[in-house]
Amino acid sequence: MPDSFNMENLPFSLLSEQEQKLLRNHLDIGYFQRGETLIAAGQEPEGLFIIMKGRVGESDLSDASGDTEEKSHNVFVHYEDEDYFGGWSVLNGKAIHNFIAVEETICHILPTRILLDLIAGNPMFADYFQQNLTAKREIADQYGQSQDMAEFMLARITDGIIREPLIVPEKTSLREATQLMREHKADCVLAKRGNRYGMVTGTDLLDAVVLNGKPLEEDVADIASYRLISIDPEDYLFNALIMMTQQQIERVVVMRGNELCGVVELTDVLSHFSSHSHVIGLRVERAKTVEELRQAARGLTELIKALISTGVRIRFTMELLAAMNGRILGKLFDLLIPVDMRPHVCLIVMGSEGRGEQIMKTDQDNGLIYRDGLDWPGMHDAMKIFSDTLISFGFPPCPGNIMVSNPEWVNTTSDWAAKLSRWAESCEGTSVMNLAIAVDGKPVAGNSALFKAARGAFLRNIRNNDIFYSHFARASLNFETPLTFFGSLKDKGQLDVKKGGVFPIVHGVRTMALEHRILETNTFKRIEALVEMGQMQKSMGDNLSEALALFIQQRLKQQIIRVDESDTGIDETPNMVDLQKLSKLDRELLRDALRIVKDFKKFLTLHYHLSN
Repeated sequence: MPDSFNMENLPFSLLSEQEQKLLRNHLDIGYFQRGETLIAAGQEPEGLFIIMKGRVGESDLSDASGDTEEKSHNVFVHYEDEDYFGGWSVLNGKAIHNFIAVEETICHILPTRILLDLIAGNPMFADYFQQNLTAKREIADQYGQSQDMAEFMLARITDGIIREPLIVPEKTSLREATQLMREHKADCVLAKRGNRYGMVTGTDLLDAVVLNGKPLEEDVADIASYRLISIDPEDYLFNALIMMTQQQIERVVVMRGNELCGVVELTDVLSHFSSHSHVIGLRVERAKTVEELRQAARGLTELIKALISTGVRIRFTMELLAAMNGRILGKLFDLLIPVDMRPHVCLIVMGSEGRGEQIMKTDQDNGLIYRDGLDWPGMHDAMKIFSDTLISFGFPPCPGNIMVSNPEWVNTTSDWAAKLSRWAESCEGTSVMNLAIAVDGKPVAGNSALFKAARGAFLRNIRNNDIFYSHFARASLNFETPLTFFGSLKDKGQLDVKKGGVFPIVHGVRTMALEHRILETNTFKRIEALVEMGQMQKSMGDNLSEALALFIQQRLKQQIIRVDESDTGIDETPNMVDLQKLSKLDRELLRDALRIVKDFKKFLTLHYHLSN
């Protein structure tokens, strides 16, 4: 019977041939009747249990006796079909939960002594039993089903693509700079003035002489741009691409602290990537009509598939797509809004788009803030055209009508600040949800100062308002954590990952970010800021980030399939995960992530004094 044990599943595939032989030689077989306890809370377990047939429920009941049917609602995890349990209990010395056979069950049992020997001799195997989601995902990426992912997508700036900068001293003439660029076959120079560096490109030189009539003996430092966009040499190359996309530039300066290391150019970055994000970006920038922009926007879905198939981490994918979507919305704004109105209005995106956490095209969540006293009779007609055009681009309308075509989401600066404050004062559910969407807002086009003024007024209004934060945080507890998905939800086959996993993390972190006046809207960056401020333990921050990334990734995999199978190219159930289509490893990771959500809810309950 031990010969039939499947060594291909994690974590057993991490064992060497000799270690696998040791495991097989010491496996026992256990037979358990329905209702029989395999591991009792408070007792030392016999070893690690691996199910061959049947189902076992894990419960936090202190009494393992009684009718299992009556207690089934207290079971928060079920194990079956090659699932294992008991490893954490072995490491802890005793079990804190009960493991009871829900039906007649047969298990392989690896004795405690042998399990501890394997853990002591194999660090990777040991890490997997720490019940640490971060460690498990890293191991899975290296040795599991994702082992063939394209590692080059995670290359760092230092991986051989930093160009030696062409530096010229102050008082170098335009003529001399042009000659040096030609000799070195460079398309930019860094002009040094004191301790500062300024960039001058070939286009800058051409504009200075031809368009602005500068003499050839003019100091090149006078036309340099000293607001350099820089990146650390240890940062990811993919982040350089995101930065260039956001800033609409073709090169960034590499700086280690105050030390100049070199320059990274767009052509260097693109040579490392197989996706065509740069092509979409160029088409967006060159679009002269709405139709040209629409054709460029349609390439985003294929870009997403390319990034995911080549193994780009989900955070990088979200950041790049957020930058691309921002450029598309900004370009459409410029095409549709009169030039004389643009300085007086600000287009904002909210919700997942405001957080930069959307992947597939999500519902429109946008609004418009305009200057107090602005007289623009055609404003609402223009906003209706804007929303309709986005729909034609493949951005679905918001079911809650949170769009610029709805006058409720078109406000003056003063009205917007006042509306946010009214929502904050109300404990009513709709107000809380509207505020949650709105505080994730960020400007993408027009005059961003209008948005910042309204946001500042709102933040001043809620400062030190503990009652508000308590009411606002309570929404994180609105949805039950579905830790019974191996049991009661299995028959339904569907898990709403937004309600069960994504929303509690996003909203809980959002509340803490508001409390501590963190202006970042991205959940991952909010977590990093909270950890840096000492308002959240690093271990909690790491776990929350990993769990959120896992939820988004597993949802995305199934979204792509549903979009491909849809005649309309739209996923009608974007937040649903079909549990039957998950691998055993994915189910295990999902279960661990949901446990992290459950622990975070307990933290929020204590932190904001919430009653259950």
